[in-house]
Amino acid sequence: MPALSRKERADNVKKRNYFGKYNEKAKIVLENLLEKYSISGIENIESLQVLKLDPLKNLGTPKEIFKVFGSKEEYLKAINDLKEEIYKTA
Repeated sequence: MPALSRKERADNVKKRNYFGKYNEKAKIVLENLLEKYSISGIENIESLQVLKLDPLKNLGTPKEIFKVFGSKEEYLKAINDLKEEIYKTA
């Protein structure tokens, strides 16, 4: 069985309704990060620098984005959970 492309992996995350457990603004942040992943890979969503790039920088400062998740630690946990979801099989 061939490996899935980043786009296919991102589509699978969306199909599983993974974002349902997050508030509206957090969903938007995670959806944008998932889109970044599908275009340029996992390294970009792991870096906090991604929050300073379009379209994420339009959602607020890194501090404001962390606050959406509750704290920086909770944001980082959400990113780790997203990574697990991306690489989850069936």
